[in-house]
Amino acid sequence: MNAEHGWVGARQPWRSSRALLLVPVVLIAVITVVDLLVPGDIHLGPLLVIAPALTASFAGPWTTGLIGVLSMAAQAAIGWQFGMLSSRNVLAQILALGVLTALSALFCVRRERRRRQLAQVRSVAEAAQHGLLWPLPERIGPLRIACLYMAAEDEAQIGGDLYAAARVPGGVRLMIGDVRGKGLSAIGESALLLGAFREAAHRNATLPDLASTLGQSVTRYLAEFEPATEAGERFATALLLELPDDDLVIRMISCGHPPPLLLSPDGPLTVPALRPSPPLGVAEAGPDAYAIDVTAFQPGDTLLLYTDGVIEARDAHGRFYPLETRVAQWHKAGPESLLHHIRHDLLAYTHGRLNDDAALVALHLHPDDQRHRRH
Repeated sequence: MNAEHGWVGARQPWRSSRALLLVPVVLIAVITVVDLLVPGDIHLGPLLVIAPALTASFAGPWTTGLIGVLSMAAQAAIGWQFGMLSSRNVLAQILALGVLTALSALFCVRRERRRRQLAQVRSVAEAAQHGLLWPLPERIGPLRIACLYMAAEDEAQIGGDLYAAARVPGGVRLMIGDVRGKGLSAIGESALLLGAFREAAHRNATLPDLASTLGQSVTRYLAEFEPATEAGERFATALLLELPDDDLVIRMISCGHPPPLLLSPDGPLTVPALRPSPPLGVAEAGPDAYAIDVTAFQPGDTLLLYTDGVIEARDAHGRFYPLETRVAQWHKAGPESLLHHIRHDLLAYTHGRLNDDAALVALHLHPDDQRHRRH
């Protein structure tokens, strides 16, 4: 964000609040004028309480207090005009306006304090996200990549979903995963798994070796930190991928994770058939426990990886989000555009409320890429 954009963005809330401020001011003026014009047995002065109550919904305590004082002055002017300023009825109405204004201002103070706390929490969460879940580069080797993370909680920017990629000799390795659990414990397990992948992706010769190493890391972590009340209930699902530079294939191991979607610009959407392997952390397993599945990946194809927070999202009637059906209509979109479509469609489908965190990664092999020239 450049300085000009930042200045414009900072001015927008102020302009919006100033425009809204005209509403209570106009209400005070209209109620006062109409009350002075209508017959004396009709009293509209009590409606002035609307002005400070309305102002408190969008302005701060000082502005709310100012509007309250204007309302009290308008009530006094009405009483003076009718020669009733010293009457108990008018004095009671002015006092009631003062009490309401004070309560509204107090509400504004508490709301502003809560807003500052929320902004601080979000700032810390964003810093944690950037430190833990590194954004994937737009390009790794021959692949164009786009990623998206959508947190279910308003005050959290990261949870148990994760993704990572590494450029290794002879190809690219990727992981997308979902740690079972909530809160700080899930974030801690995510940090362990991401760190283990970034190191082990370069040290293990084969994908099953990598899966076994990651599983052992998660198992050791859970043995030390898993609460006794959650024994056996904490684990991580993961999809491990390997894309060699010298072949038009993708090698995959599904550790209890949903299969990806393969989009071809000229063909139907397909779902690669993956043999299930044990989730990470369920039990220590050697490389033989992890089955590799291989599928073709041609220039122009896009592979969509996702966590179950996407397919388990529900609409107002409890129906799951139909990811395959929705994605099929965007099969010609690039990685960034594809995730943009999914994000907006998913939020519209769920009315902006996700039941679980959701992560997506789109991999695309450009038709002009020279990777298909085998050596």
